[in-house]
Order: sequence, then structure tokens, then C-alpha cells
Amino acid sequence: MNTAQLIIGDVEVEKPIIQGGMGVGISLSNLAGHVASYGGIGLISAAQIGFREDIFSKNPKAANIAAIVSELKKAREISEGRGLVGFNIMVATKGYEDYVKTAVMHGADIIVSGAGLALDLPALVDEGMALRHGLDAADFFGKDKKLITKYAPIVSSEKSVNVILKLWDRKYKKTADIIIIEGPLAGGHLGFSSFELSNLGSDTEYVSKTYKRQLYDQEIINIIRAVEVFEKKYGKKIPVVSAGGIYTHEDFMHALSLGVCGVQIGTRFVTTHECDAPLSYKQAYIDAGESDIIITKSPVGMPGRAIKNNFLKKLMNGRIPVRHCHDCLTKCDRVNIPYCITEALIAAANGDIDNALLFAGANAWRCSEIETVKEVMDDIISGNSAKKQII
Repeated sequence: MNTAQLIIGDVEVEKPIIQGGMGVGISLSNLAGHVASYGGIGLISAAQIGFREDIFSKNPKAANIAAIVSELKKAREISEGRGLVGFNIMVATKGYEDYVKTAVMHGADIIVSGAGLALDLPALVDEGMALRHGLDAADFFGKDKKLITKYAPIVSSEKSVNVILKLWDRKYKKTADIIIIEGPLAGGHLGFSSFELSNLGSDTEYVSKTYKRQLYDQEIINIIRAVEVFEKKYGKKIPVVSAGGIYTHEDFMHALSLGVCGVQIGTRFVTTHECDAPLSYKQAYIDAGESDIIITKSPVGMPGRAIKNNFLKKLMNGRIPVRHCHDCLTKCDRVNIPYCITEALIAAANGDIDNALLFAGANAWRCSEIETVKEVMDDIISGNSAKKQII
């Protein structure tokens, strides 16, 4: 039975599930809106969100800002007032500050930030809120006009949560509304070094057999204890959510047993009817075996988890030339990078699988069918459906 209660400040979330932000174009308004419509938290990924806008090639920042506004509005309409709708906005993104302020200004319920330390997130949310109250934004957030946008840093270690919360305390006299712990089984960019992934047994061909879960479980417990210090200082509950490798009801219950208040899930939502990804992307998950899911290095040097395909095989033979710079990441050396991550992720979103970077979590190989968002959420919380289990 679900005993989790996810309360973020003055907001009680009906279902203690956050749908992880997945870019480029994988979690947009349709997925986020439907997760919210069933009482969860739906996150739109702001990563090159405007890639389908006409002006994207000439002015990607303007295209992304326009798409942030339009995708939020569409997600709101789909959610019909249930759940929360917000954004995952990576700190490493060029234009990060303006993307956060735009999302907040137009009524996002929550901003989740990782891929770097979100050191200035409280100030950016405050600036966005000030802009919000200067607008007639009823179409975006109706009766929730006074609702303050929540902010959630993504962390992977006790050290990182202490760095962020101590700086916010000192510089802004504020603390987090919610903390998301993203573990080593997550997809996409990971907040771990190659050494750390190896030490945790999470970089092998068969992670289900080598992952040292108890080792990282202790890190989760340590993070929760670190957060308690700031809960006492600020006199408020700061819920902690676990992410990375959450695929079944049993995973959900194990996470709760460690003391978290909910979970964030990405991979399992990819193979839903409502996910914004093309069918070929979803099929790649279904077709993948466990040994097909590997750790690769992104152009900015961070480890990432993806499905081994023709694109990654091409990379083994040398650099894939960059045809056009989309001005996406702050730490990107266009001359020396092995490939353009924006081009590879846009290919994925457009269904060009052979030329795509297919980010995926460690459990993507367990996907065997296309489900609905409701089926996934019901199964995670109650264990209502019989899915294939690890033997």
C-alpha cells in the first residue's frame, strides 16, 4: 500500500510521482499534461524545446522561449487543473536564466534544475514571479495566480546538496521547496564521475546483476539527513524524492522505505501512448536488451546512459562533424567535440534512429509494450499490473 505523502509547501500532490524531464522533445506538453491530469507532477523539458519552431536555426534562444510559453499552455489545457505542471531546465544550458524566468513568469508550478549546481535558482524564480504579477496571465494559471513557483535542485550526493543549500541559506536566506536525488541508474546525463559509476557497479553490461544498491541507498539516507538540518532551521518540511531506476511498484516501495516522499520516473513514461517521442524511439526501448544500454560520454565530458545503436557505433570510428552550432550548452568546444548533441537528440525526436542519441535509463530493456500514463502510475503506486520482473 502507498504510504507516501508528497506535500510541497502549501501544495499536496495527489500522486507522489514526478515525471522526469527528457529532452529534446521527449517530454513536452502531451506527456507532462497527462501525468498532471492523473494527479502527478508533469515536467516539460526545456532542452532545445523550440527545435520545431521556424526560427530555431537562426535564433534558437527565441525559439526556445516561444516554445516554453506554448508548451506550458497546452499542458495546462490537458491537465484540466489537476496535478502540477513545470519544467526541467538544465543549469548547463545557454540561456538558462531567461528560460527559468520565462517559465515562472507564465505560471509554471515548479522548476527542476540539474546538470550543474543550481546556485542562483531562488533569485531567478523571484525575478520570474515579479514579472508574472506584471502580466495578465489568467489563461495560464487561472485561479492559481498567487501560487508561488516551487523550485527543486537535482542532486546526486550529500556533498552536492550541502553545497547548494548552504549557499542558498547564506546568499538568499532561503532553502529548497523539494529535493530530487537522481541516482546512478538514471538515463541521460549523470551526476557521477566514471569512477563513481564503476564503484557502484552501474556501468556494466548487466547492471541488474552488478549494481550495489545498498551502497547508494546509504547515500540517499545521508542526503535526507543533510536536508533535515535545513528543515529545522527554516521550520518547514522539505520533501525528498528519489529518481533513477524506479520501474516497478517494488522499486517505489523500496525508495519509500529509505525515507523519501515520492519518486521521479523517466524511462517507463517513454513507452506510453502519451509520450511526445516518436514511435520509433519507443520501439528502440522495447527492442533493447540489457547489454545494449551503455555509458557513453557527452560532448561536454559528462557520462551519460544511452542505447547502443548505429550512431554510437559510428562514433567509435571517429568524430562526426558538426554542421551547425545550435548554441545549446555553456561548456561546449565546437571545434573538438565528437558530435553535436543537439543534432543527435533532434534526430531522436524526429525518429531518425540511426543518427540519434537515444538516452535511456538502466531499466529501459525491461520495457515490453506501449502503456498508458494511467497504467504506469497505477502500477507504480499499487502494483496493479503484471509486468516482467527481473529473475
